[in-house]
Amino acid sequence: SIAYSLLLPEEFVRQTSRSAAMNVAKSGYRVFSANSSVASTELAKKITERLGVELGKSVVYQESNRETRVDVKESVRGQTIFIIQTIPRDVNTAIMELLVMAYALKTSCAKNIIGVIPYFPYSKQCKMRKRGSIVCKLLASMLAKAGLTHIITMDLHQKEIQGFFSFPVDNLRASPFLLQYIQEEIPDYRNAIIVAKSPSAAKRAQSYAERLRLGLAVMHGEAQCSESDMADGRQSPPCVRNATGHTGLELPLMMAKEKPPITVVGDVGGRIAIIVDDIIDDVEDFVAAAEILKERGAYKIYIMATHGLLSADAPRLIEESAIDEVVVTNTVPHEVQKLQCPKIKTVDVSMILAEAIRRIHNGESMAYLFRNITVDD
Repeated sequence: SIAYSLLLPEEFVRQTSRSAAMNVAKSGYRVFSANSSVASTELAKKITERLGVELGKSVVYQESNRETRVDVKESVRGQTIFIIQTIPRDVNTAIMELLVMAYALKTSCAKNIIGVIPYFPYSKQCKMRKRGSIVCKLLASMLAKAGLTHIITMDLHQKEIQGFFSFPVDNLRASPFLLQYIQEEIPDYRNAIIVAKSPSAAKRAQSYAERLRLGLAVMHGEAQCSESDMADGRQSPPCVRNATGHTGLELPLMMAKEKPPITVVGDVGGRIAIIVDDIIDDVEDFVAAAEILKERGAYKIYIMATHGLLSADAPRLIEESAIDEVVVTNTVPHEVQKLQCPKIKTVDVSMILAEAIRRIHNGESMAYLFRNITVDD
């Protein structure tokens, strides 16, 4: 099946894990976790188990005044270091842990410092908003200054973010794992239709639909995502003051935008609706979309997303909504949310992250990990 083309056989992964374990001493690479919380280190443990190596010895903790302290407990001189950093709810603390860890390894004479950041924080702040700033660019500069020489991440919110960095970025994709889940875990998935909850998500939805040989529907109207054109800087010039002098160029008066009532382009009646997106955080838009799809005749509704941030009251809202299941990967820890809402399911992506680490360290091509991956994924 074309959807499985990216997935590596377990036997191959075990074989590469054994070879990695035999070569770790002579090749000189270590894998560290920069998280201070136990829940956030679970992904790092799964990756090191697949690689057949031990997690590097280090201590990351917060002082009584909330300052971050990192102590590396082994020599890293001349070695290639991979720092696995998952981003929990306390985003800013996780960023400081990563920066301090990278700088500690840099000053300890590590040869290369590669950050494995499955969910890249502040990725939504990659465009100018009124008099704001492009925070994602600032974070990219901070990581470079701290000593990182390479980043492995997954499903960046905007692929153009890679241009913010002065070093290589490998933007892996979670779509093969989500496609596999659809094929194996959703009964009668052939009767499903892929739904984009806004026109901006249509390309991603189209990619899923084409590989699953399914139909496509697009929602348009009031339930679009919060990144509206009203915040893209068009309102940023200050109000014109009354002046007695030269009034300058008079621009034509622009009519204000008004969203139409929500509509669904495509037939979802009697179908399983599968909404796909890269991030699910505040779930109000997804809940509203699910209600509309139910009204239009969809009898089951699934949400598929790479990064399950699930902030605030998201578990409760999902549990009380018309959504049947929310499927996310383990790029972000969400065990607490799963306890609150049994509708949340997890797909493990540690396999592809471990294989990316192995290939980068051995100097092998990364092209295999992007086979049959479209630009719109």
